[in-house]
Amino acid sequence: MPEARAAEAEGLTVTRQLFGSTADGTAVDLYTLQNGRGVTVRVMTYGATLAGVEVPDRAGRPANVLLYCDTLQQYEAGAPSGAVIGRYANRIGGAKFSIGGVEYKVTANSGPNHIHGGRKGFAKCVWQAEPAAGEGFAGVRLSLTSPDGDEGYPGTLKAAVTYALTDAGELRMEYTATTDKPTVLNLTNHAYWNLAGAGEGNVYAHKLMINADRYLDVDAALIPSGELKAVEGTPLDFRTPQPVGTKIAQLTATRGYDHCYVLNRKLPDELSLAARVVDPSSGRCMEVWTTKPGVQLYTANHLNGKLVVGGKPYVQHGALCLETQHFPDSPNKPHFPSPVLRPGQTYRHVTVHKFGVEK
Repeated sequence: MPEARAAEAEGLTVTRQLFGSTADGTAVDLYTLQNGRGVTVRVMTYGATLAGVEVPDRAGRPANVLLYCDTLQQYEAGAPSGAVIGRYANRIGGAKFSIGGVEYKVTANSGPNHIHGGRKGFAKCVWQAEPAAGEGFAGVRLSLTSPDGDEGYPGTLKAAVTYALTDAGELRMEYTATTDKPTVLNLTNHAYWNLAGAGEGNVYAHKLMINADRYLDVDAALIPSGELKAVEGTPLDFRTPQPVGTKIAQLTATRGYDHCYVLNRKLPDELSLAARVVDPSSGRCMEVWTTKPGVQLYTANHLNGKLVVGGKPYVQHGALCLETQHFPDSPNKPHFPSPVLRPGQTYRHVTVHKFGVEK
């Protein structure tokens, strides 16, 4: 497909091309961001999806470190993707919540509970997009209007996310939103990372550090009890770097990691380190910084090798997600940080991925 150059900064480029059309005929574009230092980021308008991140290893060889799909149809069928999740990432118990004494019922799409914004959510919408280039970065800004009552949520919500690739190889995601009625909002990106390369087996050897002393206790449906528990003495302790596979077999109920960590932070909304991952085989490393209070670690427990992309099967535990977010079920837990957004306020959430190599 012919590429149309949309913007250019010093050594940084943004290009756009047609990726395909949805089942209803809506055109979907793919934006490619490059920084001239071997880092390439691809963003698709379907789901505002992060569709590829190529970074070099210690020998300078690039590889896509994000699980991706070859076709739009695979994404539409529900393949793992780096889509934006909304309106509410993670779970809401009982698929209902109250604001100011008014109860709202949202789509129950995980048994009696609500997960990831509902049956469609933001991940299956085609967003509007425009290039966003400036000094030291190349990016794309995507926007979406969610009508009042969408999946049961109150208020007309205007949301946007900007993906920006810097000259230094950092990928910055900035989410903003406004509403005309009080509502709840919790946006994240569900990217699946394998720093050895997409489809290169499991991530057991990846060394992971999570900057958290506590995690959320949950029930069998993964709805928080409201209690914060210490990671010390549990398989969830990643305060010092540990191989992901060392204790993963102990997590039989979830078939791997699917846990929300309470990040250590000095100030609310401060951009602080959430996690660091290193792949010893390639030397690739990634730091995740965020302004949100929590991060959900998920180790692709549902993958089974049936999806094959680029000739490589996506196996169970073949990636890990580090979803920066509000805590799950916060609308029903008054002692958790509030996810309520009111008219006149602007929701803002920043997450930064910093890529590098260890020699």
